[in-house]
Formats: sequence, structure tokens, C-alpha cells
Amino acid sequence: MIDVNLRGVLNGIAAALPVFRTQGRGHLVTTVSTSGLKIVPTQAVYAGTKNAVRTLLEALRQESTDGTLRTTTISPGFVQTELVDNVTDDATREEAQRRMAEMGIPAEAVARAIAFAVDTPEDVEIGDLTIRPTRQN
Repeated sequence: MIDVNLRGVLNGIAAALPVFRTQGRGHLVTTVSTSGLKIVPTQAVYAGTKNAVRTLLEALRQESTDGTLRTTTISPGFVQTELVDNVTDDATREEAQRRMAEMGIPAEAVARAIAFAVDTPEDVEIGDLTIRPTRQN
């Protein structure tokens, strides 16, 4: 989880920043999670990695106030994905699958939120955007 959720983002940033410098501008967009906003039992490491990414992008934003780098974190809630299929505890997996079927939003909703952030004018930055089902607590 740490390798994918945190180191993967760091590697992506390391690859993107030289390109952004060359072209004189760039926009880093990452998905974090509402699990980082509302901490729940059994998700401590997951929430920790997502909050580390949120902090990292906010630090990049503060270090890049010359207008050449924009950063956006998208915090999706329950989205209809196969992520819960990988939960190893049967009862936890079944409950998560039930909740997802009951209230999960389509992945396209997250894609539209990302497009919204990217399509804003160059002098506007959507720093953090939370998108979740209206029924999610």
C-alpha cells in the first residue's frame, strides 16, 4: 500500500516535474480518499498513505506560487470499483460489496470531477475536491 499509494505518487511527481519545468507549467492531479477525511477502523495505513499524498501536494502548491504548477487532490467516497473484491475478510468484503451496490457512484463521476479541476482557467486552482454519494455519511 505504501509502495503504490505513496511511492508511486512520488515517482510520478519526479517524472512530471522536469516536463512541467520545460513547458513552463503543469497540473498534478491525484486521487486520495474520503477515508483520509473520516478515519475508520482497519483503514489506518490506507488513510495514512492518502493523507501523506494530500500533504505532499499541498506542500508542492505552497512551494510553487509562481503560477507554473497547479495541484489538485480528488477525494472520492464510495465508487463502484472492484477494490472491495480484494478484501480478504469475508464478512468485511461482503458488507463493503453490499454498501457499494447500495450507494456507490459510477467511476465516470470521478472522471468528470477531475476534468472540472483540469479545465479551470490557468490562474485558478481547485486544490481539493471531495466527491461522494449523497447517501454516504
